Formats: sequence, C-alpha cells, structure tokens
Amino acid sequence: MAVANKSKTARGRKQDRARVAGGQDYEVQYEAKKTRKSASAVKKAVKKVGNARKRVEKRLGR
Repeated sequence: MAVANKSKTARGRKQDRARVAGGQDYEVQYEAKKTRKSASAVKKAVKKVGNARKRVEKRLGR
C-alpha cells in the first residue's frame, strides 16, 4: 500500500498564531514584550478573556 503524499499547508500555523498559550512561558514572554506588560498581566488577561490573541491584546490595551 502506498501512502499518499500529504502537502504541507499553513492552516494549522495560522490558527496557532491566533492564540496565546497561557501555560507556555515563551508565548507569555513574547506577548508581554510585545505589549510592554508583565508576564503576570498577560496570564491574567488570558484567564479573563480566553486565549484569542486579539482579545488578549485588547484587554492589555494594545
């Protein structure tokens, strides 16, 4: 049986970039640096409004 060659798409990557993983320190640090807020403020924003990047940035005042 031959396995079909799966083409790589950017769909998953784009969906992933639209989210902030509050449990991943590197993502929290990136968002903190980007918005000039503390890491704890980013974690609180994720907890309050969810992990959608647009909502988190809006909550942080960016």
